[in-house]
Amino acid sequence: MDSSFQIQNSSFQIEPRKKKLKLLDEDDDRNHGEGFGLENLPRDVLLDILAKLPISSLIQFRLVCRSWKLLSVDPELSRLHHAAVAENDPTLLFHCDYPIRNQLSFVELSSGGGGDEDEDDEDDEDKIVRKISTPFCSSMPEFNVVGSCNGLLCLSDSLYGEPVYVFNPFSRDYLELPKSKQFQEQEVMFGFGFHPITNEYKVVKIVYYRNRPGKRRVIRNNRNYPKSEVQILTISKETNKNPWRSLGKVPYQLDRQAAEVPVVNGRIHWLSRPGRVAGVLGRAIISFDLKDEQFKVVTKPTHVTVIRSNFHLAVIRGCLAAVISCGYGKLEIWVMKEYDSQESWMKEFVIHGVYPARVPNHENHYQIGRPGLSRRMVRVLCVLKNGEILLEYRGGSLVKYDPKWKEFKDVVFSKMPKLFQTIVHLGTLNWIHTSM
Repeated sequence: MDSSFQIQNSSFQIEPRKKKLKLLDEDDDRNHGEGFGLENLPRDVLLDILAKLPISSLIQFRLVCRSWKLLSVDPELSRLHHAAVAENDPTLLFHCDYPIRNQLSFVELSSGGGGDEDEDDEDDEDKIVRKISTPFCSSMPEFNVVGSCNGLLCLSDSLYGEPVYVFNPFSRDYLELPKSKQFQEQEVMFGFGFHPITNEYKVVKIVYYRNRPGKRRVIRNNRNYPKSEVQILTISKETNKNPWRSLGKVPYQLDRQAAEVPVVNGRIHWLSRPGRVAGVLGRAIISFDLKDEQFKVVTKPTHVTVIRSNFHLAVIRGCLAAVISCGYGKLEIWVMKEYDSQESWMKEFVIHGVYPARVPNHENHYQIGRPGLSRRMVRVLCVLKNGEILLEYRGGSLVKYDPKWKEFKDVVFSKMPKLFQTIVHLGTLNWIHTSM
């Protein structure tokens, strides 16, 4: 663990400063614990208290003294904290597009505790966005966020797809993955996820390519490249000794423009390109099972045919969801209550008037092209504990929609960045060896 941990911001900064925070000697450590009553509390009671803290408070807790730091790395605390965090509103990560794509920041929507919904109903303006420093920024100046799963991020180089890192943005644990096979002309897509049965994280790399003599180039349209290959890497402590494995060709033409690659039930999900898949015209939902490492077409809602680009996937309360734009400012959110059961698809939400009269425009800024939102006006992020739906609009803005009162509300946080992609994230202490 890097002792120089810091999440930098004028309002939130943790550093090993001797004047304000120092590691205590054994006598001070013992006295400090007694002063707070730590040694008088049973271990299970103390772990239960700590598990209810938001991740930023838990990180500060671990820096107070040696005994607290040792307690913070207890695997049982990671498990309990993960379970508690999953019941609360998530942490939002912002991946900034301006001036270059190398900035991460975060805001916690929940104050922890797992209590009543009203406890976290403070004004959004009172919540502060704080920057996250990436310890590997010198080797990867600009990066894409492949995905977030169980508190871990997967990041890849924006231009060439490598290097690839797995990163906990709060504990600052990170792992650079080994290099994979490259082609002269290629377009790369990634997926990142965890399977609860195997208890393993895996990264999937999908390459569309054409081999030609000469210099390697980056490709922007896989329709023109007839060859493909799927590569997969199981992440573990011995990752550097385990090479990427080839699974052969990709059986489907996947849409690289998707801004989201949801992970549900141990499966990564993409959308296919428009066309005919499994005898059905439209765009198919394609899953990749991280356990048996097989692709499969996931059934769509009955009588829903989607050919246009305004169709995306989301995760709603742990279930796979399909968000369909029906035109005239109308969105339908279909949720698959029982995984891979066509009969379980339910039209859970219908939002009217979802498109504003004016899209936010940040002067003197430009948006570096990012997948998904370049073609789509709005993206569904999640449903909050109070039932409101969190939306991200193209141009850099967040909006809450209340389905009960059918009202929209702008979401503005203090020190909020401009031109960003939002990642719904669980702020945890998890690492690649943590058992769920």
